[in-house]
Amino acid sequence: MWKRLWITLEMIKFEHTLFALPFALLGAVLAARGLPNGSTVGWILLAMVGARSAAMAFNRLVDRRFDAQNPRTRTRALPAGLLGPQFVTIFVVVSALLFFFAAAMLNDLTLWLSPIALGSVLGYSYTKRFTSLSHLALGWCLSIAPTGAWIAVRGAIDSPIPLLLSLAVMLWTAGFDILYACQDQSFDVEAGLHSIPQRFGVAMALRIARGLHLSMFGVLLVLSWWSELRWMGLLGVGIAGALLIHQHRLVRADDLSRLNAAFFTTNAYVSVILFVTIAADLLFQSRSSQ
Repeated sequence: MWKRLWITLEMIKFEHTLFALPFALLGAVLAARGLPNGSTVGWILLAMVGARSAAMAFNRLVDRRFDAQNPRTRTRALPAGLLGPQFVTIFVVVSALLFFFAAAMLNDLTLWLSPIALGSVLGYSYTKRFTSLSHLALGWCLSIAPTGAWIAVRGAIDSPIPLLLSLAVMLWTAGFDILYACQDQSFDVEAGLHSIPQRFGVAMALRIARGLHLSMFGVLLVLSWWSELRWMGLLGVGIAGALLIHQHRLVRADDLSRLNAAFFTTNAYVSVILFVTIAADLLFQSRSSQ
């Protein structure tokens, strides 16, 4: 059982929760204009882990036929026979129950909205079957976290700030997912799956990804103004912009060899740096006003 659980965590890339988690925590910090209640943060963390674990395991479950056909993914746990569909299904159900429980422990609105959130992250798994906008669908799934965390703290959406942060996350996610999909462009064409690289080619896909990340940077600037960030938060936004430029310099249409560095390392830095600098800015402001 423990071995299968460990394989499952590796299969869903549990460590990549780092991508979305800082933005959820940032939504909570912005809502509190400082440090939220400790128990609230704990339930937000559990909700994030539950939702993402359910979504990733469900994605591997429904895509196992395609994963078995794709040379890049055929060694994953399900197509390789390391896990069975029944065990993964149980894992999805348990993760979903954890998410609902954590949402119920926060407030009524988070509980009422939790089925929409879970339906979104599970439904994403089918989008590549019928639309090239699946990257935006994934962006929507990750963008739920900051606004959800804001609601967890305040019990309402009473400001455009969480919506701006969610929009930035959606644009950021769609952009890096397009980059990641470039390595599967040929397979998507053969399998009849839809993506921006499959529809427009790798070169155009890279330009679209750059446009999305440029738009994300613009939204971050608006967020900075609306949140009244000072130099520390603005510094983080500037560093994030520089990292996005670096990310796109690593990847070319005729050379995707550094795609993993662009995707995994750079994006983890973007989310963590934005959280640390903006949270520090807000905490400093909070202490200065006391």
